[in-house]
Amino acid sequence: MLAPLLKPLSDENRLMIVLTLAAGACSNKKLQEATGLSQALVSHHVAALREARLISVRAEGRSNIYELCCEQLAAPVQWLAHLATLTPEGQKACCTAPAGDDQALAEGAAR
Repeated sequence: MLAPLLKPLSDENRLMIVLTLAAGACSNKKLQEATGLSQALVSHHVAALREARLISVRAEGRSNIYELCCEQLAAPVQWLAHLATLTPEGQKACCTAPAGDDQALAEGAAR
């Protein structure tokens, strides 16, 4: 069943985290900087994404590094975010990818 797997992505903050991780693995601190969310909110949303098995975690020194469960998830999520920005309503409602990811979104849409 696909719907339960995608349900966590219906939250804008979680989608923003997944879009950030689509560009590469990040620590909690980097996710905070990229999304503008507090440490507590990032941890809350990361827990939901981990529970859904959309992201994984590995220890690196004193930090946890988060990454997407699989490379195949990055392109569809970027493509859907790009599609949402094609309408004025989507531009207002959709979260944006981290700075510099316009090229990645364009490449994802071209696939």
